[in-house]
Amino acid sequence: MARRAGALIAAGLAALTLGPVAVVMMQAGEGMLSSADLAALRFTVVQAALSSLASVACAVPLARALARRRFPGRGLLVTALGAPFLLPVIVAVLGLLAVFGRAGVVNTALRGLGLPEVSIFGLGGVVLAHVFLNMPLATRMILQGWQAVPAERLRLAQSLGFGPRHVWQHIEVPMLRDVLPGTALAVFAICLTSFAVVLILGGGPAATTVELAIYQAVRFEFDLTRAALLALMQVGTCGLAVAVASFFALPAGFGAGLDRSADLPAPDGWRRISDAGVIALATLFLAGPLLAVALRGAPGLLALPVSVWPALAASLLVAVLAAPLAVGAALALALARAQGLGWVGPIAMLPMAGSQLVLGTGLFLLVFPFVSPATVALPVTVLVTAIMALPFAYRILAPQAQVLVTDYGRLAASLGLSGWPALRLLVLPRLRRPLGFALGLTGALAVGDLGVIALFAAEQGATLPLVISRLMGAYRMTQAAGAALLLVIAAFGLFWMCDRWGRGGTEA
Repeated sequence: MARRAGALIAAGLAALTLGPVAVVMMQAGEGMLSSADLAALRFTVVQAALSSLASVACAVPLARALARRRFPGRGLLVTALGAPFLLPVIVAVLGLLAVFGRAGVVNTALRGLGLPEVSIFGLGGVVLAHVFLNMPLATRMILQGWQAVPAERLRLAQSLGFGPRHVWQHIEVPMLRDVLPGTALAVFAICLTSFAVVLILGGGPAATTVELAIYQAVRFEFDLTRAALLALMQVGTCGLAVAVASFFALPAGFGAGLDRSADLPAPDGWRRISDAGVIALATLFLAGPLLAVALRGAPGLLALPVSVWPALAASLLVAVLAAPLAVGAALALALARAQGLGWVGPIAMLPMAGSQLVLGTGLFLLVFPFVSPATVALPVTVLVTAIMALPFAYRILAPQAQVLVTDYGRLAASLGLSGWPALRLLVLPRLRRPLGFALGLTGALAVGDLGVIALFAAEQGATLPLVISRLMGAYRMTQAAGAALLLVIAAFGLFWMCDRWGRGGTEA
């Protein structure tokens, strides 16, 4: 039953992912790319490369400091590193503007000191925003590499009298050599499809990505042929990045250990001061924009425009529909793979090779001859959001599904347990924790998404991130901050409720 459902869902996912791309390819048959389009491709690759390098460069010392220091609140800080990934991108950008914008804290201080101001717009601002959003992810990935070093290696190094320099040379550098390429390429692939960051901070034609160029070609110029060519270019670039990232995501070659825990040596002196400084600066960098949004948004909650409330309802509707759709499909694919259908795994990750606007462009081309795109804005947004969130849910559920099938598959088969009874009595109780986490993650991502809705939505029917973007474009920053704070509450509230449901039934 699970194999059949997984195969059908995999076939449907492949059709929904590749079908719009095929439509785009047919539309792009007679067009040519301009020099501006090639410049957009160049900027896309350059900003993604700089963003990934900067994120990893900042993440390495932070992960190392967290790996070898124990202090009150460390666990909370490591957990909080996941917050920027859940944070709606539009809110992160608004927070960075509050700190680094023209009227932000940094430039106000620089003016007071008589020093030149800094600009957050253009390439520098795009990279800064991507570092804010992706450095915590890179830190978590690199920290896992340090935590995966067998305790026996560290104890052997201690017995041999290794100092900090020798531990770095013989243990840490080999680990980083394995972990960093995959981490950098994962961040690179994420930054390739950045939309909201570049839409707000790009700073003009010289700082336009392919994703933004697709949006402009469809929304403002209505040049569908150019949009199709740009979409193909985006698919090729993202597909290549995902393929290379998968190739380089290799495990560290330290060999097996006995799963005993041991702390990385924590040297004293200037290294302790350095680690403390790195942790303090990273905490300030990550908490500053969030605190700025909270402080500026609180007064704005009392002055929200009427358009915010239907937009919030639309965002919640998208999340409530897209998250179960994505997680349900991911669960079926994970169970099918665990039961022997290995080919569904690559299909589950297929959406990572595209982007929301590429899928949106294909669906736009499909529906345009028949209905107004604005009339199907929300259904298309739900569908595309679910498709793009599915790989994240699948990566969460696949390992646990494999353990479930390995431990209980034969027992369930001997009892004739299949279909709905198996789902109710075995799968849901045993996988409740990862299901709750996956639902919360996809729900938070869906409620804060600003992507395909920007292509389809008219003035009415916009989601809350799109309304915030319009408020920022009209320089109504107090109202934008209030709406952003409301969006943060909605995103983290959805995540908390779903994750709490998952953690509440782990003993069932």
